[in-house]
This record gives sequence, C-alpha cells and structure tokens, in this order.
Amino acid sequence: MGIDRRRRASLALTLNFLALFLAVSALTTSYWCEGTRKVVKPFCTGPVTTKQSFCIRFNSTNLNDTRLVQYIWETGEDKYVLRKFHTGIWFSCEQNINMTGENCRNFLYVAPSNERGVLWLCIVAECLYILLLATGGILMSIEVCHIGNVIDGLKLNAFAAIFTVLSGLLGMVAHMMFTTAFQLTVSLGPEDWKPQTWDYSWSYILAWSSFTACMASSVTTINRYTKTILEFKHKRRNIEKNLKIKQKLLELDSPEQVWDMYISSVPSTAEELLDLSSDGRKLSNTSIFLDLNDLPDPQGEEYC
Repeated sequence: MGIDRRRRASLALTLNFLALFLAVSALTTSYWCEGTRKVVKPFCTGPVTTKQSFCIRFNSTNLNDTRLVQYIWETGEDKYVLRKFHTGIWFSCEQNINMTGENCRNFLYVAPSNERGVLWLCIVAECLYILLLATGGILMSIEVCHIGNVIDGLKLNAFAAIFTVLSGLLGMVAHMMFTTAFQLTVSLGPEDWKPQTWDYSWSYILAWSSFTACMASSVTTINRYTKTILEFKHKRRNIEKNLKIKQKLLELDSPEQVWDMYISSVPSTAEELLDLSSDGRKLSNTSIFLDLNDLPDPQGEEYC
C-alpha cells in the first residue's frame, strides 16, 4: 500500500511540473494566435536594382497622378501583400513591409478600450494560475520527500489538492477570457491591425495542454487522498472489531465463568466420556484435562 501511494504521489508531482512548464512557456510566448494581414503595397523607393514584390515601382514623382491605378490594372500586378502576424497575451508582432524582421506592439493597446479590463483580468488569472500551480507542486514535493507521520503527509496531500484544483479553474477562466478578448479585437479592433485570416497557434495549444495536465494532477491527488482515508477507515473498523472480540474473550476468561464452564462441560463418569468420544463430538472451545486418579472407583461387582 505504501509503494502504491508513492507511485501515485510521483505521478501527481510529474503532471504538476509538466503543467507548470507548459503554462510558463505559453505565457512567455506570443503565438497564441497567428494569421495574415492584407495591406496595400507601398511605392518603391531608391534606385531600381531588382524587381521587388513587396512594393510598387512607378516612375512618376507625382503620387497623385491618376495614371497610377491604370498602370497597376494594365500590368496585372497585385497591389496587396499578405503580412504574417502572431499574437500573445503580451504582444502582437507583424512582419515588416519588406518581409524581413518584425514589428511588435503591446496587445493591450491593440484591443478596444472596453476590452482592456478583460485582458487585465486574463493576465492576473494567468499569473495566479502559475503561482497556485507552483504552490501545489511544492507541497507535493514536500509530501514525497516527507518521512514521518502519515497524518502530516495526508494534510499536505489535502492542501496540495486544493491548490491544484483552484489553479486549474483559474487557468480555464484565463484562457477563455483571452479567447473572447481576441475575437472581439478581430471584430472591433483598429483597421491597421485587423487580420485577413487567423487561427489558434501552438502557444494556445500549450496553454490548454497545461490546463489538462493540471486537472489530471489534481484528480490523481484527490484520488490518492480519498483512497488513503478509505484505507484508514477500513483498518479502523477491523481494529475495533478485533478489540470487541478480545473484550468478549477477556470477559469470558474471568475465573468464575471459566470454572462454571469447566464444571458443566466435564463428564461425571468415564462411560459418559466414552459416549462423547463415540458420538464424534469434540470439545474444541474448552480444554478439558482429566486425571485418571480423579475418576470414581469402580464397584467390586463390575470386576466380577
């Protein structure tokens, strides 16, 4: 039983550390969502060396020339370029117009003003999620390394289960808050940020994988706590049952009762003893010791 508890404790601790690692990785990266933005190509500047696909070459110095649109339409050149972007809880980064490097800005300032409170709550919930998850992991580590009273280990197990369950609930709320805030930003955000296409990325998968590992750790911890309590109750019942049996035996072992049982169970004559043995009955509950000298002397007529 002790080895089984150790294995379950090690499993819960491993799942907790896995959830903590995934949560920190998701929080510190900005690939929760990624996609593309469709933007207008700027005019090419500088000397003509090679054909550039991310800008439009026009020989006129007058940018207001009406022939510009006609030129793009006649040559069949696309005047739009797709720029990749990725967004996390902290930052939203987008490719530069020349497709080299990235330009990042705080996602809090990209989101609409009425959604910034939700993003702040999301950040606070994510930080509390990681903090409670780390606290539960520390308590599990102390319990695994603890060698002493089983009751103290059981208390540590209970507190670790509480912290892990609370952290899982906070993590779920934080992830749902970010999902809602991002979707509203896509609909109501600034025009210079709205994506053409987008989807959830690997940081988002890491966040929900962390939540899954956290809940698996909490379920394992609660299961271990419950099983230990049930084992203790079962042992307690057995001990109480054994104590009741011993108490009854002690009451029966009093001298008066033992003497009465002895007197009532001893046969009066040897014939009765032989009859008991011939009937096949065994005196198993009481031990009877008869001395042959204590048997009554036979009458003289019996010898004749």
